[in-house]
Amino acid sequence: MPPRSNFPVKGLSVLQDPFTNKGTAFSLEERESLGLHGLLPPHVSTLQEQLERVMSGLARLATPIERYVYLSELRHRNATLYYRALQAYPAELLPLVYTPTVGEGCLRWSELFHRSRGLFVTAADRGHIVKVLENWPTRDVRLIVLTDGGRILGLGDLGANGMGIPTGKLDLYIGCAGVHPEQGLPLTLDVGTDNVTLRESRDYLGTRQPRLTGAEYDALVEELLVAAESVFPGVLVQFEDFGNANAFRLLERYRDRICTFNDDIQGTGAMGLAGLKTAARLTNSSLRDLRVLFFGAGEAALGIAEQLVAGLVVDGLTDEEARSRVALVDSKGLVVARRAELSPQKRRFAVDRPETLGLVRVIEAWRPTALVGAVGIGGSFDEPVLRAMAAHNERPIVFALSNPTSKSECTAEQAYSWTEGRAIFASGSLFAPVTLGERTFNPGQANNSFIFPGVGFGVVASGAKRVTHEMFLAAADVLTGCVSDEDLALGRIYPSASRISEVASCVATAVATMAWERGLATVPRPDDIGAFIRAARYEAHY
Repeated sequence: MPPRSNFPVKGLSVLQDPFTNKGTAFSLEERESLGLHGLLPPHVSTLQEQLERVMSGLARLATPIERYVYLSELRHRNATLYYRALQAYPAELLPLVYTPTVGEGCLRWSELFHRSRGLFVTAADRGHIVKVLENWPTRDVRLIVLTDGGRILGLGDLGANGMGIPTGKLDLYIGCAGVHPEQGLPLTLDVGTDNVTLRESRDYLGTRQPRLTGAEYDALVEELLVAAESVFPGVLVQFEDFGNANAFRLLERYRDRICTFNDDIQGTGAMGLAGLKTAARLTNSSLRDLRVLFFGAGEAALGIAEQLVAGLVVDGLTDEEARSRVALVDSKGLVVARRAELSPQKRRFAVDRPETLGLVRVIEAWRPTALVGAVGIGGSFDEPVLRAMAAHNERPIVFALSNPTSKSECTAEQAYSWTEGRAIFASGSLFAPVTLGERTFNPGQANNSFIFPGVGFGVVASGAKRVTHEMFLAAADVLTGCVSDEDLALGRIYPSASRISEVASCVATAVATMAWERGLATVPRPDDIGAFIRAARYEAHY
């Protein structure tokens, strides 16, 4: 981004570039020198005045999706003001630019599209993907958020409409962690969609063909990642919202070859581990005392389960002892060892017990202390399920992690009401405070935004060559440590979203420290890593 005092263009071109436009904040001197005199209203606004107008404009809109569109248009008009708003009002704006509102934004992405942001690569680009990437206007890209649209939140295969996720994730990287806007690239690998309704929709802007699979799909991914390394050397690639069939194997294939991680598996895992550690504190127990039942056996559930096992091993348990504290329920019931067809990821958690159907029956037979929902079926934690958890636990731990809100396994009010206020509850989408009798509960949001922005920024700032398992364990420890006594008193096991930048800086410091300690960093180690991270942050100001 060029210095504001040295614009390469004049007149309307300045106002039409979101990275040079300051809108009504251009001074009289800048208006004269840049040929803007008469093109703007006479009043010279301060950045604070502009922020107040943004928040006032949002307040006048009736629905979250209208606010989502409003903020998207602001970003295309004045990027600095947009990111300043995210940094100044994270608790108010993050639910609008990311979960839960981004879910509707993706469902309606083709309908709402009006201006390009990010890159699309398709199967038709085979053999010249490098040229496609070279069309991106900057070369200092340090971070790519990549999706193939195969499993967008709990909404399934949305194809090209999934572009709302990489753009939303990068906004959190910039607004929360401080990654520079020019260093992030949203990238969608459009390989078609098996969502027939979407594919045949008049408005759909993606490739209208069934989803590419098999060797052709793998070859396309390979060429894309090799091209990304060539055009943007040392870039960090975050896999995002790939379907289960591809997510695990792509991570395993590339994690030791390129600098990459999968947020749905590893970021969710660290976030879930941190929440379970904090919940154990509220029950006056330890992590090793928990028995965790996952409703769902996809990326999120398996990611948390693996991180939990790793955390328990660090606490002194053997791998076998750690895995004995975890069980999974999928569409066929309790995941048991006698099943003939199980993926390698599921088999590691298969229990040697009789097959059991029905979540209530599994709870009664296995007696978990924590129930984690990551299945994407709204309302699946009904009253019998939650009362079964409460019958066996003084403080039942209930995580309803699925996004968007319509997919949440239960609401905060249901969790507290059906457990007589005894539940320790967290959810993927933020719920309003709940009052029962004389007590008010403030549920925490179990969101990856507490993990991935700091992890990515720590990797970028240190120039780390790889993202390691240890980095996510360190991030989980940091997040646990950021939960204050005040949070716990309110029943909240995650920090308030208003502290997300603080959390991101702490996570980034821990990750960067790990990179230097393990010899993975390519940037000279500073004397004070925390100060280095804080100084490297992008702060949105004119």
